[in-house]
Amino acid sequence: MSRVYNFSAGPAVLPEDVLKEAAAEMLDYRGTGMSVMEMSHRSKAYDAIIKDAESDLRDLLHIPDNYKVLFLQGGASQQFAMVPMNLMKNKVADYIVTGQWAKKAYQEGGIYGRANAIASSADKTFSYIPDCSDLDVSEDADYVYICENNTIYGTKFWTLPNTKGKILVADQSSCFLSEPVDVTKYGLIFAGAQKNVGPAGTVIVIVREDLVSEDVLEGTPTMLRYKTHVDAESLYNTPPTYGIYMCGKVFKWLKAKGGLEAMKEYNEKKAEILYDFLDQSRMFKGTVEKKDRSLMNVPFVTGNDELDALFVKESKAAGFENLKGHRTVGGMRASIYNAMPMEGVEKLVAFMADFEEKHSDML
Repeated sequence: MSRVYNFSAGPAVLPEDVLKEAAAEMLDYRGTGMSVMEMSHRSKAYDAIIKDAESDLRDLLHIPDNYKVLFLQGGASQQFAMVPMNLMKNKVADYIVTGQWAKKAYQEGGIYGRANAIASSADKTFSYIPDCSDLDVSEDADYVYICENNTIYGTKFWTLPNTKGKILVADQSSCFLSEPVDVTKYGLIFAGAQKNVGPAGTVIVIVREDLVSEDVLEGTPTMLRYKTHVDAESLYNTPPTYGIYMCGKVFKWLKAKGGLEAMKEYNEKKAEILYDFLDQSRMFKGTVEKKDRSLMNVPFVTGNDELDALFVKESKAAGFENLKGHRTVGGMRASIYNAMPMEGVEKLVAFMADFEEKHSDML
């Protein structure tokens, strides 16, 4: 069977070149006589893999020396607790709630101190990003938290919030490495790998070194302290070795493609093809305010549940996988991450146009 066009929100499409390279190395990684899956994380061969991955990531994002890079486990959801455990010194934090994952982080933050929702777009089903230019930031807040790209609802912060001098913490899971980022604007960035970077099981944390200390909330487990992992260079315990190896291959693929500037341009072209179609379609409609549209996740609907279900069924039969919207919102969603080829988006739009013509009687 030939490969499908996989529009899954995560675990998501990976670059075919990377998968082929990993397949070729599966049984024997560079003359070691073993797979990376079988390799000791303390070995010389693996040490080179993890150090190389960090170096390439630093190159891609121009990460300054005073920021630490960590490869951890537990996914982005574990960071909802790890962030307040390590950073909530005053036991106060402000959250901007723009979707389900930001809401979950906000609720988790409330376990450890006073979590304030200082802005929200819940009033319009998270279909926009609220104005964050002059927020009522709490004087004693330890940080301001955002989910920068909302996977479920398809919104993106194109302007970072004015945090009034407070540390900005960002969950970048579904936009990580899709465009250049000024890391110095953040105190901490984290991202689950399974959307744009690698297989599920790895989370990447980029944290400013002055935020890494022994001064954490009482009862914080050793494994949930950033300092534990910084001191051990992500090797305190057995890390997700194969996941990190795959992330490293994706970093090299991105560098070969011209880096994040080239990736942003490519992603803008892909998104434009799909949004342009949605804006002129009589059947399909985007669900996000235009100024806040994500380049990575594109939700859309017909307005007819029966028609939505038929589209999902027929698109799957035509080789387009995982276009069903998140179970909490319904409709459809196309996740068009870095590794989704332009051809995939062009073919999807052609299919949508045919579907619209074929089922125009249902409008």
